[in-house]
Amino acid sequence: MARSALRRRRPLAQMACFHAQQAAEKYLKALLVRAGHAFPKTHDLRALHQLCEETGLVLRIDPEQLDILSGHAVSARYPGQGPSEDDARHALGIVRSVRRAARPLLVPNIIL
Repeated sequence: MARSALRRRRPLAQMACFHAQQAAEKYLKALLVRAGHAFPKTHDLRALHQLCEETGLVLRIDPEQLDILSGHAVSARYPGQGPSEDDARHALGIVRSVRRAARPLLVPNIIL
């Protein structure tokens, strides 16, 4: 959805940022579920990242970048100055890094 929102003739930067944040949140929560670790209802990606680390899941993700992305979970719900297309591209880059870090840890263990 995030990429699609940016591909429109008139890009929807705010929606791209929102969906990028949501994707990152779901990856982090999926890791916690896979590890059997409970987590609070939160959109705070840094907090979820910290829980992952406490569970032994080491993800090479810059927490400051997660803070930037976390802000998009709420900002999309309120009118006002929204993010730019550059902000949205940056958000997509952040979620790509979360995806690259998380996916190898989500692959099910295959027993042959």
